[in-house]
Formats: sequence, C-alpha cells, structure tokens
Amino acid sequence: SAEQSPPQTHYDFFPISLPQGPPPKGSFKIDLSALKKEFLQLQSRAHPDLHTASNKSRAQALSSRINEAYKTLESPLLRAQYLLSLHGISTSSDETAKVEDQELLMEVMEVRERIEEAESEEEIAELREENEGRIKRSEEVLGEAFEGDDLEGARREAVRLRYWVNVREALREWEPGKEVVLQH
Repeated sequence: SAEQSPPQTHYDFFPISLPQGPPPKGSFKIDLSALKKEFLQLQSRAHPDLHTASNKSRAQALSSRINEAYKTLESPLLRAQYLLSLHGISTSSDETAKVEDQELLMEVMEVRERIEEAESEEEIAELREENEGRIKRSEEVLGEAFEGDDLEGARREAVRLRYWVNVREALREWEPGKEVVLQH
C-alpha cells in the first residue's frame, strides 16, 4: 500500500470519528466515545512492540503523536487552545492571561470565596454543579464561535473556560478551611 501522507493536524489522526476535520467545517463538539474507540484502534496498530527494530523508533514517535492528539482533542479546553494555536492565537501567554473581562474576574473571585467559606461536602457539591453548568455553557459558546469562524470570540471564551476548569480543580481538591489557589 502507498505511504499515507503524515497527519497535518490532530484531527487528521481520526478520520473515522472526525471526518470533517476541525471547525469551521467540522463541529467543535466531539463524540468522545467514538474518538476513544478510534484512538484505541490506532494505538493497537502503532504499538512499538508490534514493529521490527528498524521501525520501532518511528512507531514510538507515531504512538506519542497519537497520544498527544487524543489528549488534546478529548479536552474541550485543550481542543480550543489547540484550534486557536493553528491560527497563531495563543491563550496561555501572559498577554492573554490578563483578563480584560472584569465581570468574569469578579465572578471567579466570588466563587473562590464561596469555596473557601464552604464548610460541608453538600455546599461543595452545589458549587460543583453550578460550575459544571458554567463549563457546559462555555463549551457551547466555544462551539458556536469556532463553527462561526469567530476566532476572537473563541479566544475570549477559551480564557473563560480556563478559569472554570481551574475552579473545577479547586473544587476537586477542597478541604474545610484550606486556602483556595486558582491556577490561571
């Protein structure tokens, strides 16, 4: 069989679950169970132990790229950051980390205080539920922005989502009286 051209983007690794490729042509939302199934099939074929010594290092490199592509696409936040990076837009530099959205900053600080003041697992469960709602809304807004080719809107929403994902981590690590440190 003819050598296939090497994958150009993470989407190219998954032609079955992501046939349309990245947005705006393809959807931002991904069927994660289909993606996982295709990932496992790819990994079983690329496993270095299945290859001869001369092909082993190539198989290891491919296996590593498949892993990276899967981990990136599986997470809506990493997927959004990756898609923006394909357009030369960074969401992790200090420049964009300075939130221009003061309303968001106030909301995040308020949530942080509520986490710190929480005294029971019930309060935290309620905060978790609220935050999962924020994350879900943020992912929907991201999808609309990417599918509408609104990269600036997608960049702003990726910054928002990063805050809510960090709040999710803080909620996961909550202990009564423990200081809440949010990573940005």
